[in-house]
Amino acid sequence: MMSRQRHDNDVEIETRNVEERNDSSLVASTLIKYVAYLIIFFGLLYFLIRYVFPMF
Repeated sequence: MMSRQRHDNDVEIETRNVEERNDSSLVASTLIKYVAYLIIFFGLLYFLIRYVFPMF
């Protein structure tokens, strides 16, 4: 029987500290981003309905 030596002495363990952030400016910027996405989406939809679909 061969004996195996453990070679995990050189393994570095990475620790991650996850902090929950309740930053109101982060929430506001995310809200503005998604509102802008919705405005672009509905603008594109309006353009398609108003100008592209009547051509068919």
